[in-house]
Amino acid sequence: MNKIMKPLEDYLVIDFSQFLSGPSASLRLADLGARVIKIERLGVGDICRTLYTSNLIMNGESSVFHAINRNKESFEVDLKNEDDCDMVRELLKKADVMIHNFRPGVMERLGFDFDTVVALNPSIVYGEISGYGTETEWKNKPGQDLLLQSVTGLTALTGNADSGPVAMGLSIVDMLAGAHLAQGLLACLYRKAIKNEGGFVQVSMMESAYDFQFETITTFMNDGGSLPERSQKNNANAYLGAPYGIYQTENGYIALAMGSIPQLGQLLGCESLGNYPVLSEAFDKRDEIKAILADHLLKETTEKWLNVLEPADIWCADVLNWNELLEHNGFKVLNMIQEVEMVDGYQYKTTRCPIRIDGEILTSSIGSPKLGQDNEKIIKEFITHPAPANV
Repeated sequence: MNKIMKPLEDYLVIDFSQFLSGPSASLRLADLGARVIKIERLGVGDICRTLYTSNLIMNGESSVFHAINRNKESFEVDLKNEDDCDMVRELLKKADVMIHNFRPGVMERLGFDFDTVVALNPSIVYGEISGYGTETEWKNKPGQDLLLQSVTGLTALTGNADSGPVAMGLSIVDMLAGAHLAQGLLACLYRKAIKNEGGFVQVSMMESAYDFQFETITTFMNDGGSLPERSQKNNANAYLGAPYGIYQTENGYIALAMGSIPQLGQLLGCESLGNYPVLSEAFDKRDEIKAILADHLLKETTEKWLNVLEPADIWCADVLNWNELLEHNGFKVLNMIQEVEMVDGYQYKTTRCPIRIDGEILTSSIGSPKLGQDNEKIIKEFITHPAPANV
């Protein structure tokens, strides 16, 4: 079987974005076949190159930069230099997509706002991510993930009732905004293919974080405005009743989703759960029920409980760490790990695109770019009358 042509091959994306949100969108476009050229600041590059989320340094730069910028090219320029700006304009004239995630007003000052870029290339699809939108009084606040989790109510949903606000352990708002931008760009690229029309896709991290909570917010707005109440024990969802949560066992942990309390009691040999036959009690008395469950599940191993519950079609699962997951055959068969290589020969392992097209997984062996590594190639290919280059 011949290797498939990726859906976005021959599409050119010019990406001004930094950190996580914008680059996560361009990463997905690259995975789908697009050619992504990062516009990077002279001598500094994407700030994410030195944004260390741990003390791990990979080939002189942060691990997060390598994870989110594989399979891209780097064009190092000084956007305060008119000759360099002219080269970027030449790229934009030939581009299908442009992305940025600067604060409102920055691209206007640099001369690469939507109106200016669309005058250069009327059919371009222009995408931008902001922290709080372009019209709100918060528009100049820093669009950082933890801050957005905090102001949009996300931190009130995780942890037990007495734990105070708890942030999620991932930059979830960045990833959501990037995914939403990619969705909007793909929709406009479809329209571009049909009608040769460009588009302007705008996403804010605040709107993405709010939309992420659509289930719980819908409940809140139609429940008299009562704020969600996390359970005192084993909370996993502020709106779901017992047994929903993660429980310690004799040798590990087990996750239990929705289920009948009396049925659980029978299967687990826990007579006390038979005292809660009414469905509403799973909500009204969830802390009582969870306390009973928590004590009972400590008596046997995770494997013992899974062997009892899974044949009865109870929604449950082992709780794995990354080492355990990587060793599990159910994960290995997915081939989610790929090894990529940088231009200097440095190799590292990372995740692959989670999307399959025509039955095939989407992989690429190309790692993240060194700052400015593609200047010479890009100038020769795209710049008709090259200006002096910062190579």
